[in-house]
Amino acid sequence: MAVRTSEATWLGTLREGNGTMRIGKGAYDGPFTYASRFESGEGTNPEELIGAAHAGCFSMFLSALLTKAGFPPQRIHTTATVHLTDGPTISLIELNCEAEVPNIDEKMFLEQAEAAKKGCPVSKALASVDIKLNTKLIH
Repeated sequence: MAVRTSEATWLGTLREGNGTMRIGKGAYDGPFTYASRFESGEGTNPEELIGAAHAGCFSMFLSALLTKAGFPPQRIHTTATVHLTDGPTISLIELNCEAEVPNIDEKMFLEQAEAAKKGCPVSKALASVDIKLNTKLIH
């Protein structure tokens, strides 16, 4: 299987410093600061990147499970809201998934979505975090 590398550089103190994060071979290369992480400053932060990774991983895994079950999806859109609380600690991730899947009933879709939530590699890596799933099936 694949091995992936991303990187970050931080310059200075926690509050006054700043950094850059680079994903893979440059698919994203951008700034982060104390303000972008703990306040509402410009730039991104590790939690947004974790959210993007989780949303992408979940969507791909759900697509694979649905296809294997005989219900190839037309579209899966997932958002991941990552909650950073005191500590700081990532305490909750809310996955909100809207999917267009022809010929599937709600029960089967929910079973596949729950299996994707539990089985996607990012969910497994975040096993200590409470992960909630909200779904909407579009026929």
